Amino acid sequence: MKPIRVGLVGLGTVGTGTFEVLRRNQADIRRRAGRGIEITLIAARNVARAQSIVGDAIPVVPDWQSVVDSPDIDIVVELIGGYETSKELVLRAIANGKHVVTANKALLALHGNEIFQAAQDKGVMVAFEAAVAGGIPIIKALREGLTANRIEAIAGIINGTTNFILSEMREKGLDFATVLRQAQELGYAEADPTFDIEGVDAAHKATIMSAIAFGIPVQFEKAYVEGISKLQAKDIRYAEQLGYRIKLLGITKRAVVNGTEGIELRVHPTLIPCKRLIANVEGAMNAVLVNADAVGASMYYGRGAGGEPTASAVIADLVDITRLATADPESRVPHLAFQPNQMTDVQILPMSEITTSYYLRVYVKDQPGVMADLTRILADATISIDAVLQKEPGEGETRTDIIMLTHQTQEKNIDAAIAKIERLPTVVGTVTRIRLENLS
Repeated sequence: MKPIRVGLVGLGTVGTGTFEVLRRNQADIRRRAGRGIEITLIAARNVARAQSIVGDAIPVVPDWQSVVDSPDIDIVVELIGGYETSKELVLRAIANGKHVVTANKALLALHGNEIFQAAQDKGVMVAFEAAVAGGIPIIKALREGLTANRIEAIAGIINGTTNFILSEMREKGLDFATVLRQAQELGYAEADPTFDIEGVDAAHKATIMSAIAFGIPVQFEKAYVEGISKLQAKDIRYAEQLGYRIKLLGITKRAVVNGTEGIELRVHPTLIPCKRLIANVEGAMNAVLVNADAVGASMYYGRGAGGEPTASAVIADLVDITRLATADPESRVPHLAFQPNQMTDVQILPMSEITTSYYLRVYVKDQPGVMADLTRILADATISIDAVLQKEPGEGETRTDIIMLTHQTQEKNIDAAIAKIERLPTVVGTVTRIRLENLS
């Protein structure tokens, strides 16, 4: 059988990794796929650089249109990132009857519904294992491996940059700005790190996982997104003293509010008990914890970024498409796990309706009655306290931190309590609030 022909758009870190891994492991890949998989055309902005990487055997063109319009290409691999150009590229490839592999989580989080519908109508596949958690096969696990299960919840460390920063802050006691500069120098963070440190990248990935897990449309605009840029080193230290670590988590899970089922979709810094496996994922590594009814809890761990780890996922998608290219489209695994006519419109819950526990740090004047005022306000809001850590003022200081961990309550209750606490004459500044998940 003749090889399947691949057009590669983008020869950056992941594109180069895809080319190198496919070339290095081509014999094993052919044995697994049942036929050869060959890159036969590449589009790259810097043609000379790309040609120096791939040699003279593969032609390189400067425009992606030549790849997606070529009648000699069976699968288009989109690795350019971004929103608009990549959307145009993918939709044009689909319209031309070509299968698509993409690592572009932002594209799918914003335009996935349109793209998957177009592919469904055209009878082609869009594969995107590399879009979430790099080399960790979490999409395949959710879409196929756990297909017998009712998935209840997912919690993931799905951004390596933020996990590296939080790990360094905890281990070395450094402030956020210092560690961010180090991350940029080491290549873990971009020159403009906004998408990473403000949680947007993780929210893109959580949105995709949520759609697959619960059979709902992709709804990035409804996700709650909060990053780590405002975290202080002392909160990481206090959390450790209380037996917790702070991680940026992407969380999506089923919940029932007032008798109606909804879905939580949120990204934010989170306290996790130190004894949980996921709390001990350090550096730039990723991990995704899935809770399902039949299998229970399972965790998927590995490198969430990088050229060859992400290339591993890209090539796995190429192998899947190669195996199924001639299959009846109705017999293929649906893009979002559930059959398109079986998707549901379960509500994404507003943040005010979610229920969790909280870490509160209040900076107060060191005088009698402060603790009584705080506990009274929390009790009036039906919020019970699980633990308290009260720091002694330093020599000559008249202010100190009080740290409280609460039992579970709705976000709107904690919002109301914080507003009242901040109005107390003994409270200085704003209350620091970090959500807490036991993940038991």
